[in-house]
Amino acid sequence: MKQRPSPWMTEELQLLADTASRFFEREAVPNDARWRAQHVGDRDYWNKLGAAGLLCLSIPEEYGGGGGDFRHDAVFLHAQMRAMVGGGSNNVHSAIVAHYILGYGTEAQKRRWLPKMASGEMVAAIAMTEPGAGTDLQALRTSARRDGDHYVINGSKTFITNGWHADLVCVVARTGTEKGGKGLSIIVVETKGQQGYRHGPLLDKIGQHSTDTCELFFDEMRVPCEQLLGAEEGRGFAQLMSQLPRERLIVATGGVATMQRAVEETLAYVSQRKVFGETLMKMQNTRFKLAECQTHATIAQSFVDDCIVRATKGELDLPTSAMAKWWVSEMVCKVIDECLQLFGGYGYMNEYPIARMYADARVGRIYGGSNEVMKELIARSMETQALG
Repeated sequence: MKQRPSPWMTEELQLLADTASRFFEREAVPNDARWRAQHVGDRDYWNKLGAAGLLCLSIPEEYGGGGGDFRHDAVFLHAQMRAMVGGGSNNVHSAIVAHYILGYGTEAQKRRWLPKMASGEMVAAIAMTEPGAGTDLQALRTSARRDGDHYVINGSKTFITNGWHADLVCVVARTGTEKGGKGLSIIVVETKGQQGYRHGPLLDKIGQHSTDTCELFFDEMRVPCEQLLGAEEGRGFAQLMSQLPRERLIVATGGVATMQRAVEETLAYVSQRKVFGETLMKMQNTRFKLAECQTHATIAQSFVDDCIVRATKGELDLPTSAMAKWWVSEMVCKVIDECLQLFGGYGYMNEYPIARMYADARVGRIYGGSNEVMKELIARSMETQALG
């Protein structure tokens, strides 16, 4: 079934989608199996992305970016998810970290880091999660104490996407003595030659094998105070809360593309696979299951399209982004599971895209804030409205 066009899509955005799709077919698809095997993409892949103008698409041109908005990030992500390739997370690099720097950095910080991120000279990561603190950001323990004109950072972070290749890491650390979120700040670390900084081995994940993930360790790491994001300590928690709706919409946007690819792969398979002399598509159970999956995918696209329009206008609120994140990530897993079942034993083989989708999609219910926390955020908003 042909997908309806998104109401926010333009001719310019369609050209970007075509460019991104051709880039992935040329530079990523031929390397994907090798990247999956080694659990990390090639470092020069980032430079190729930069040379093609596909990094920092929603960052202003004056800082080396593409001058677009969230729609441009969404188009890139959709093309990538449809191609089912990794090699590194441009979502984290361009759509998340770059916007922390753009939104809260000083002018000098923006001009220092954003052009290098746009060219691929620097690969960026954000270090929030710790071994003992994930979704509960107020429980973070990594410390940053002032010593003259430097911060001395101690602690560790885990599950850090892009951590292996990262040249630039936004580290969330406790700069104050206040409990909870009040004492948190974001300090930007340039990792090349940085004493006291190291990353651990690549983590062996269930899925998303071609996107590097590792632990980071800070041992008396001295970072100039001028690399505090913005000009004021203790603003980290507010900065994180302001940007998280964008991150959650990214999860939902990728989920829509994955659902569409899953249904298409399955429709093609059941249309040619024969059982008892008939194609699987002729069987009522197959038809009903695919009808359900297509319905979920269509509803998800409509919901996410509305969220993208809101985000483009700067009107996407936290509860709505939480709804999109939890519901779409749940539906992705449900749809892929139903589709995989129709493949029978072949659906369990990694040579089939549906098997890789099954493993890759599961983390969507965890990262960006667990779905249980998303529901709590929605409920709090409802409670506040009820108490009025």
